[in-house]
Amino acid sequence: MERRYPYIPTHLHTASTLLSPQIPDTRAHYQPIEDYALIGDLHTAALVGKNGAIDWCCLPRFDAPSVFGALVDAEKGGFFRIAPLSMQDVITKQLYIPETNILITRFLTRDGVAELTDFMPMKAAHSTEHEHHIVRTLTVIRGSLMFTMHCKPAFNYGRDPHTVTFVAQGAVFRSPSLCLGLASSVPLVPDAQDGVEATFTLHSNQSAYFLLQSADPQEQDMCPALCEYQETFQATLHYWRHWLAQCRYQGRWREMVHRSALVLKLLTYAPTGALIAAPTTSLPETMGGIRNWDYRYTWLRDAALTLDSLLMLGFTHEAEAFTEWLVARCHEAKEHGELQPVYTIDGSRDLTEITLAHLEGYGRSAPVRIGNGAYRQKQLDTYGALLDAIFVYNRHRPISYDLWQHIRHLLAWLHDHWDEPDDGIWEVRGGQHNFVHSRLMSWVAFDRAIRLAQQRGLPAPLAEWQTTTSRIYEQIMQQGWSAQKQSFTQYYGSEAIDASALLLSLTRFTGATDPYMLRTLERIQHELAYDALVYRYRPAVAAPDGLNSSEGTFTPCSFWLAEALALAGQAEEARLLLEKMFTYSNHVGLYAEEIDPMGRAVGNFPQALTHLALITACYRVDRALDG
Repeated sequence: MERRYPYIPTHLHTASTLLSPQIPDTRAHYQPIEDYALIGDLHTAALVGKNGAIDWCCLPRFDAPSVFGALVDAEKGGFFRIAPLSMQDVITKQLYIPETNILITRFLTRDGVAELTDFMPMKAAHSTEHEHHIVRTLTVIRGSLMFTMHCKPAFNYGRDPHTVTFVAQGAVFRSPSLCLGLASSVPLVPDAQDGVEATFTLHSNQSAYFLLQSADPQEQDMCPALCEYQETFQATLHYWRHWLAQCRYQGRWREMVHRSALVLKLLTYAPTGALIAAPTTSLPETMGGIRNWDYRYTWLRDAALTLDSLLMLGFTHEAEAFTEWLVARCHEAKEHGELQPVYTIDGSRDLTEITLAHLEGYGRSAPVRIGNGAYRQKQLDTYGALLDAIFVYNRHRPISYDLWQHIRHLLAWLHDHWDEPDDGIWEVRGGQHNFVHSRLMSWVAFDRAIRLAQQRGLPAPLAEWQTTTSRIYEQIMQQGWSAQKQSFTQYYGSEAIDASALLLSLTRFTGATDPYMLRTLERIQHELAYDALVYRYRPAVAAPDGLNSSEGTFTPCSFWLAEALALAGQAEEARLLLEKMFTYSNHVGLYAEEIDPMGRAVGNFPQALTHLALITACYRVDRALDG
């Protein structure tokens, strides 16, 4: 008889329980970043390791303080682990149930095989902001195994104390700001540090299940009937498969594109439609380095790629929701038309950056930061990304006259400031420069506005805008090109090469086969790339970024390179590059922001920009291969 996907079996067997023995503490060891998978409910998300530990989860939303933060401090951060009692000689594997974000972690031993199923049910429309659930079910497939469950929350990044109350069906954790209830099918006992644990044995076809719920749980409601768990699982399964069925992509890399789409959906904040850059903070770009940033926010820079990818795949609801969030930012622009580069997921402007000095950081890579000081920077490329996104969306649904008025207001500010130094796409903290990419995206802003006005007959100072685009174009060609390097450079007057120059052809500033672009492609491959991996720039020769540390290769740049090669008529080279890049994803198809020289994931994880770039690269390489 075919076995169903593991969740709660038809008949739940009672697990045998034991008093908890002294278990060796392995929390001082950090798992590799690539050993995690992601689950979520469109309000927040959790990282689940191959060892069965939830080491990162913020409640009640992505940018809230963590309740499980062992990812950035193994001792103080908190975790929720379910695994065999002894991990010696245990092989672990992970996979998602096909076409869903329901995760299965498999433990394989000589004595038996077990599966841990993790997911977060989708929040009902009437539920409150603080109601979230993590469902964890452990089933033995073969043999008999002894397991341990250890739940130790650390509220508010480990800064807030909490109490533990044991109830008939589990335990309740209460802190000054948040309450968690843990329902368990096996008896729980206290640990030594305000957590709970259980040690139990399961035999073949037996299961144990756990439900972690936020808000203030009522004891009588903590452990719903078995049929309700089954209904929740089936409803979650149906949700993800029904959602993914909308995807229109039928190209060569369907599995990779589908997984990227599922990741992007997990990184979407449903109440506003905002897409976060990543669900984590302060995962280092270099082990032991200080390039540790908080990515739990929404960058306008990613707007065009977000809408292009969503509409390309057929996810119109998500595109419309994200556009509403963008439109709100246009309406709220500062008095003179100035935009911030980054906002919170609800559109708030204050992202004051602070350091959590009590946390040691992932693998002792301090500091751990929350907030992001880039919100105060001047990044002129933001306007081009916004206008490009609106231009893309207008093909799906015509924009309103009211929005057009706000766009004209923003462009009036840009008209007066595009020729000024700024902090650039990479948000350097070592001084402003005349970055080529910032000039490029200023050109994009006016170019897309001109096209919109002409296509729709919208009122606009076309002559003024056309004069501005001509000035920017000539300036880039004359001052952004290095005769010595035979390439576009990072900023005027420098000889530094920057991978953002790949966007010159992707934004249609230059023709993809223009000699200037072809030579730039060659230079980027020569100086910044090896195998399929591409550095953003070389810190030693580029604009000073104010940080005395190295970094890994920047994963989105590899997909930009594949797309640029395809547009330049080098489709087979682009195809091989893509195939190589797929080997750098983790075991469930997720990508971190960067990849180190050993092929390991570094930086925040998973990164939305990488998965967005993957989607557009697959789409355009497909088209190139199909002629």
